[in-house]
Amino acid sequence: MHLIVLVCRLIDRPLRPTMLKGFYHETQILSWVLSYDGLHAPDSLAVTAAGIAVALSELPHTEPIAGVRIGLVGGKFIVNPTMKEMEESELDLVLAGTDSAILMIEGYCNFLPEEKLLEAVEVGQDAVRAICKEVKALVRKCGKPKMVDAIELPPPELYKHVEEIAGDDLVHVLQIKNKIPRRKAFAALEEKVVDILSQRGYVGKSEAVVTAETAPDLYVDDDEDEEVVVDGEIDEGDVRIKPTPRILTPMLFSEVDVKLVFKEITSKYLRKCIVEGGRRSDGRTPCAIRPINSKCGLLPRAHGSALFTRGETQSLAVVTLGDRQMAQRIDRLEGDDEFKRFYLQYTFPPSCVGEVGRIGAPSRREIGHGTLAERALEPILPSTEEFPYTIRVESNITESNGSSSMASVCGGFLALQDAGVPVKSHVAGIAMGMVLDTKEFGGDGTPLILSDITGSEDAFGDMDLKVAGNDDGITAFQMDVKVGGMTLPVMKQVLLQAKDGRKLILAEMSKCSPPPSKQLSRYAPKIHVMKVRPEKINLIIGSGGKTVRNIIEETGVESIETQDDGTVKITSKDLESIEKSKAKISNLTMVPTIGDIYRDCEIKSITPYGGLCHIRELSSSYLAKADDVFKVGDRVDVKLIEVNEKGQLRLSRRALLPDMDPLVPSTKQRTTAAPKESSASQRTIANSVAKKVTNTCKDGSVEGKVEPARIKAGPQKAPTKRLSEDDVPSRKSVKRAVTAASDGPSINEVHKSARIKVGSCFGLTMTKSDNYKKKGQITTM
Repeated sequence: MHLIVLVCRLIDRPLRPTMLKGFYHETQILSWVLSYDGLHAPDSLAVTAAGIAVALSELPHTEPIAGVRIGLVGGKFIVNPTMKEMEESELDLVLAGTDSAILMIEGYCNFLPEEKLLEAVEVGQDAVRAICKEVKALVRKCGKPKMVDAIELPPPELYKHVEEIAGDDLVHVLQIKNKIPRRKAFAALEEKVVDILSQRGYVGKSEAVVTAETAPDLYVDDDEDEEVVVDGEIDEGDVRIKPTPRILTPMLFSEVDVKLVFKEITSKYLRKCIVEGGRRSDGRTPCAIRPINSKCGLLPRAHGSALFTRGETQSLAVVTLGDRQMAQRIDRLEGDDEFKRFYLQYTFPPSCVGEVGRIGAPSRREIGHGTLAERALEPILPSTEEFPYTIRVESNITESNGSSSMASVCGGFLALQDAGVPVKSHVAGIAMGMVLDTKEFGGDGTPLILSDITGSEDAFGDMDLKVAGNDDGITAFQMDVKVGGMTLPVMKQVLLQAKDGRKLILAEMSKCSPPPSKQLSRYAPKIHVMKVRPEKINLIIGSGGKTVRNIIEETGVESIETQDDGTVKITSKDLESIEKSKAKISNLTMVPTIGDIYRDCEIKSITPYGGLCHIRELSSSYLAKADDVFKVGDRVDVKLIEVNEKGQLRLSRRALLPDMDPLVPSTKQRTTAAPKESSASQRTIANSVAKKVTNTCKDGSVEGKVEPARIKAGPQKAPTKRLSEDDVPSRKSVKRAVTAASDGPSINEVHKSARIKVGSCFGLTMTKSDNYKKKGQITTM
């Protein structure tokens, strides 16, 4: 629904200025996508299709319109690019207009210079001109006659009456600086005009207006001897009774027409005051910016907040951080559903303009303004790898007197900084207006461009152009022209003046007090990102998601998100639960590396065959039987010394010992039974291989940590007979470094609490089990 509304706005905005005033028939334009090739976006085509439908219909309008999309790939502009080309494009511009003027532009880019944008507009205007030429040819061949007779304009006399009554007062009302008093004065003056015209008999209660032309009248025909009555003659025998002539009444006007004319007269006087006096309603010059005040951290419990005020327009922006589950899902015609990790919601309640009204679903205006502000901020956000959060910005307009969408850009940027989001650059937005025809009011005919327009200048002006960006270029723009059109030289002047305005706004935003914290809020969720081998993702998920659900339940984390490329994101409210889940995931996905050391491992069983540690690797001295010195439950340190060609692991305690092992009896004591003691100092061997995980710090450093894992094994005894070659696996092995997961150190890492089997037959380094699935890798329970 969101995208449908945006496309409908693209269709409506260029069509509206072409419709003739005075046409009050309800008109509906429907646009369907009946067939889609998957290559070209249908929105710009829908604009052209709507323009052709209007041109062929009976609707009275000025000229046909058309729309195109312009992309920039490899330094070259492309008209109506494919979806694949748009993935590489530096610009997304939708332009609509007639064969002689631009009526609407909207687009987004990554700090594109003004000069490049003007080049794109010129390319788009040429394409629109070519389309409109073909449409006109089609209209001449198939077009229907226009309903010109249906146009009902207010009588010219009404303009004279309204200007005579309200002209002088309008000059004073337009100089009231504050919006609310000025609006009240306008309403009172409008009511005064209606009352005076009603007292004079010019305003009727009914929409059916009786004019002088329809009133009965008398006339004398010079060719006749007697007076001829056009209407109402009565003949009673020989007596002719002449009707009494009706007293002529002045022309009656409807109240709706009076208010429409009052609005047009107000617009005329507003332009006149600006052009003649060089000053606007609030006393500013055309290039001046309203006073700016901003502060951050207004809401201590929120992840980030900012209050941005420019004149009488104010935005309270709030930033909330979440995991991927908080991403906004968008249904797209062009392909798979989109999950937006950043979205901005713009709220414009009736209270912000002093009105009473119901608050329901977002209006078309709110959706359009929110999308514009969202796309303006998107280029400055860090990548998912740099900042693995879903970011939601909510802009609440607390008061409005023009340019609230650009206030949302400024407030949203400050709130992002306050939430600790590492933004790439600064961004600000400004709204521009224009008085196109200055010659009418005594000027030289050069368009007068207004920076940072107010609500009345937007309503009564000829243009509304919103531009966001910084000193380097533009990130988002939107223009609506309400008169004949816009030429490229005028647009260039507007963009350059807007650039100067953005610089001033950015300078004022830098004075924000209190300033943004630029640190992650303690109330924000903690997200840890770790990498495992992609083929091990299924081990984390488990059958039907059972394993990952168990990890979430046991550790208390909020969510664990896995991706096909081996990325694992753990989200929690505290670091302790993250550490627990990291340990469990590490146990499931560890990748052993020759040279790794596992500390304080528990012996789970001693077996006559198999096992991870051969009897020769238990001690630097001769050992007849493993259970002479070690027993189940003892703890030892071991080192991974070999991974054979089958992926089997070989551990060694001897590699970590001096030449003489104090735990093993001397040669003279071998004939006597050695006491089976196991002190805490004697039980030091590992019970598993652990996974190494990392955490990326704010300063860019990487800290590694190893978490425990467990592997079961059975008891072991010395073999009672010599094994044949068929019984003993090949001793040929490959000592190779198995690459560990990319999220931590891989050599000589300290591991704890691993469980191993101790075996007495060389070559049987590990018993085959369900835990061991892939060559060179080990999975633990």
